[in-house]
Amino acid sequence: METNLLRLLEGQYIDEMTTSELCDFTIEQQNAFAESQGVKPSASSDYVPIIQKTVTYIAACVIFNENNEILMMQEAKKSCAGKWYLPAGRIEAGEKIVEAAQREVYEETGLNIRVTTLLAIETASGSWFRFVVTGEVLNGELKTPSRADAESLQAKWIKNLDEVILRSNDILSIIELGRAYFNRSKEMPWHKNILPLSKSHHKNYLRTVIAVRKKTNPNRVNILVSERTAFHFPTCEIHPGKSLHSTLRKFMVELFGSEVPQHRPVGILSIEHNPSSSSAQTTDGICITLLVVFKPTLEEISFIGKCSWFELSKDISDRLSLLVVTKNSTIPLSVVR
Repeated sequence: METNLLRLLEGQYIDEMTTSELCDFTIEQQNAFAESQGVKPSASSDYVPIIQKTVTYIAACVIFNENNEILMMQEAKKSCAGKWYLPAGRIEAGEKIVEAAQREVYEETGLNIRVTTLLAIETASGSWFRFVVTGEVLNGELKTPSRADAESLQAKWIKNLDEVILRSNDILSIIELGRAYFNRSKEMPWHKNILPLSKSHHKNYLRTVIAVRKKTNPNRVNILVSERTAFHFPTCEIHPGKSLHSTLRKFMVELFGSEVPQHRPVGILSIEHNPSSSSAQTTDGICITLLVVFKPTLEEISFIGKCSWFELSKDISDRLSLLVVTKNSTIPLSVVR
């Protein structure tokens, strides 16, 4: 477990297989729980994420230049023509997140970029995700009005957003996040450059690293380990009809009972995605690894699932503790609704 946790902390791929056999809380089980509470399920138990059919993935790019100006594009779509927005758009079938971001930036601004890191992940329900990335311009020619097309009317480096009319204010928070990242100093802590990991998934999964301190040994952090089939980080299917916070809450109740102690999601450690399709199976799914921390000590917590606590070494305990108390040490997860 420590080896896999270390790899997660480095933003690397882990060997742990995420399959139905290692999923601790499937949509079928979530639906059964809802029905036991007299609630009609809002999604089919055999739900499968398929890009642009049953799930929407958006790639958005926040890039600043040396003059602290942000790269923006002017919309050409009839519904919002003339308004300004970040280079962004839907990920296409068979396309990876980084590939989509690079394509959107080129189509809408004329510039070729290298994506360096994820900045944030936003989600609305469990079937809409926006992956916000940043990077650097490699080459290309900024699109002018003379080169307007169906993708955009033009692109500009903009210093003051008050100078333009935005298509929507929903991008203001991620622009400020990008500005803070761009202007960070060497002394300012920030997460490592983390890119989506190339790993295929048939379903959408939420993998959790659930951490707690022990009262009798506060210098060591313990993490929860699921013992279903094989030792692994507790994992559940992301419900497409519920918010990610709702999915997490119900999963914590599944693990710890209805009186689950106070806890909070700290941030995202990694995301896995590698789309492909065949006659046998579509793998448009993602796996998000989320760090969750308990406020009470281990002695105050009991679980009802088939789990156990695993005590980490001091070095890894210290690294994990630093993520919990340090701002911007993980990728923020924003749940829109």
